[in-house]
Amino acid sequence: MTDQPIELILLGWSVVLLVVAVMLQGQLATRELGVGWNAGPRDGDRHPKGALAGRAQRALDNFKETYPAFIALALALAVSDRTGGLGATGAMLWFAARIVYHPLYLFGVPYVRSLAWIASMLGLLLMLIRLL
Repeated sequence: MTDQPIELILLGWSVVLLVVAVMLQGQLATRELGVGWNAGPRDGDRHPKGALAGRAQRALDNFKETYPAFIALALALAVSDRTGGLGATGAMLWFAARIVYHPLYLFGVPYVRSLAWIASMLGLLLMLIRLL
């Protein structure tokens, strides 16, 4: 058992989420455009046009929009010794919502995907409230 705060544990696991999202997007783009495209400099206007590869890219982009805030809040809570409580709840909510969001986006599920995004933002807000 670790004595690390949950916010830092989830920060570590969030790197796994990022790597999975990057690898999935890369694999789907490579499946569509080929290994030569992936191994090359990717100059020009050639980009994946398929629905799944496009969704994977947009889901990754969306993750990257909220990820810096999660990193900053998790680290700020840890260094200010304000972990636990609402911050921990917010970190768990953000993490769970990000896990759910990606497949919802990939499968094109409307509305529920938006609820998952809202939940992730609520998680960040809870972390911020705990910090302030």
